[in-house]
Amino acid sequence: MDFEHTPEQIHLRKAVREFAEAEIAQRIRQGDGRALARLATGVENRESQALETLRELESAGGHARIVGITGPPGAGKSTLVDALALELRRQGKTVAILAVDPSSRASGGAILGDRIRMQQHHADPGVFIRSMATRGTVGGLARATADLAHLMDAAGRDYVIIETVGVGQDEIEITSVAQVTVVVLVPGMGDDIQAIKAGIMEIADIFVVNKSDRPGADRVELELHAEGFACPILRTVATEGKGIAELVQAISSGARVDRPRKTMVCPTIDHLGIAVANLAGSIAFYESLGLAVAHRETVAAEKVDVAMLPAGDSRIELLQPTGPDSPIARFLEKRGPGLHHVALRVGDLSGAVARLKASGARLLHDPRTGAGGHTYVFVHPASTGGVLLELIQWN
Repeated sequence: MDFEHTPEQIHLRKAVREFAEAEIAQRIRQGDGRALARLATGVENRESQALETLRELESAGGHARIVGITGPPGAGKSTLVDALALELRRQGKTVAILAVDPSSRASGGAILGDRIRMQQHHADPGVFIRSMATRGTVGGLARATADLAHLMDAAGRDYVIIETVGVGQDEIEITSVAQVTVVVLVPGMGDDIQAIKAGIMEIADIFVVNKSDRPGADRVELELHAEGFACPILRTVATEGKGIAELVQAISSGARVDRPRKTMVCPTIDHLGIAVANLAGSIAFYESLGLAVAHRETVAAEKVDVAMLPAGDSRIELLQPTGPDSPIARFLEKRGPGLHHVALRVGDLSGAVARLKASGARLLHDPRTGAGGHTYVFVHPASTGGVLLELIQWN
């Protein structure tokens, strides 16, 4: 007779399983690192018994400060996390580090292995380090990261630090787990800051300019201020421990605030400026195409007559000089009629000007008022790839 599935057998297995779960949970509460590592493996592998034990431990959570460290590759996130752990241990705090690494195509495991990079902590029971493979998930986090963060919290760790992969602007899922999100940047990124700002930069509770002993740290901080980010901006040199105590203080005293994030308005084409020798004849041509003049004006400062013809969401701006010393007159003399400039609408002209100046771009003048009452500035073709660029404040 087969007794494998009798009620008695099922009850016995359930009792053994519950006893094992309770024992592991108790050992973890008592600070048993091996039990914690074993359960972490089960949670990451999504084993049902491990997940049940995690639920058993949930009531012990709610103590830890969960910190997300994110930023582009090469920002020095691992070194910064290592330095944070050292400072927190110096202050007597216990730490769990969850380092999310890309997956190996061969094994599925983490290919960077932050535990190797942080060997100085291996003998310290107050620091628990776990490298996790993304296993194909996007957003900079492994699927089980949130569960492991809760596990470390329930295990009594004071701080849980999650270091994400560093995949760029899509790496924003950390905000669903961390109480405080630290975005790490470094000098010398140049246009990379603009490329990633619409993603991870929008989730920052704290900005860290790491490797701040390098040239360009002032520029990075200036760009952040120019963009209107109101969260703390700190400088660190993680390899030397500089600025780490201040960062710990900011992390410890701060928490994510449900504040409105700065909305980044993507520049759009406002108009194409076309230099013409005969404004009336040019207007007649465009009117034959079905366009109509919506605005005419003489701009004394530029010594030019202007006609604006809406074309969809943009406009055609016809420019005729009013005198021989007009910039348009000189353009016509040198190049003849044709495209004079491209105009972009921007959401924050003063911020754009500050960024351009910080990057060394050549501006032809400070912002001034032009046709239609808008504020504008011209950028020299040498800085734009060969075309005169006008930036206009988006009203």
